[in-house]
Amino acid sequence: MSLYPPPGITLLREVACSIPIVCTLAQAREKLIIGLVLCLLTIPTLVTASELSSDPLFHIERNKNANIVQYDAQLDQDGRLHGKEPVIAYWIRLADEGEIKKLSWIQRKFAYGFKIEIDKEDNSARVDMTVKIGRSIVVKRNGEDYRAVAHINGVESFIDKIFIQAHGRGLFTRVDYIEFYGSAVIDQKAQHERFVP
Repeated sequence: MSLYPPPGITLLREVACSIPIVCTLAQAREKLIIGLVLCLLTIPTLVTASELSSDPLFHIERNKNANIVQYDAQLDQDGRLHGKEPVIAYWIRLADEGEIKKLSWIQRKFAYGFKIEIDKEDNSARVDMTVKIGRSIVVKRNGEDYRAVAHINGVESFIDKIFIQAHGRGLFTRVDYIEFYGSAVIDQKAQHERFVP
């Protein structure tokens, strides 16, 4: 995809060309500034969207409703984990026709967020979830795709799904148990474990 000339530049040219000849200098300056702002807001979005792709890793289901939190590996144009944000998380609101929505600050800070430690040499990332799941998750390449790997029943496994059974609301939510679903890395046998924090 060619980014030259960026669409924002065309918009800027249209804004600049639409300035009436009889306008004041202040009006012309205002239209030019608006055009520049629109141009600057457009370019980063195009560059980011064209350079990044993602691989789905796993999702979290909850007993509260059908909505899930999806976790993806974010890849740069060379197919390596993105240096600044190798893993992203977002809502898929299955109860609301599949709407995709960002996690709120509170949700990231106290429930579904994570801390990342990147190993650039190995092109992997260690993910420590905010919710205490009793293990770290490692995101690494497996063939053409990236997968989330953790121990399930003591067996190194690809994680497909995590289910959280909880009670209470908001900041007063308490986790009863967490279930891990996946398949063993070595032989692809199904794995399941219930963990009580």
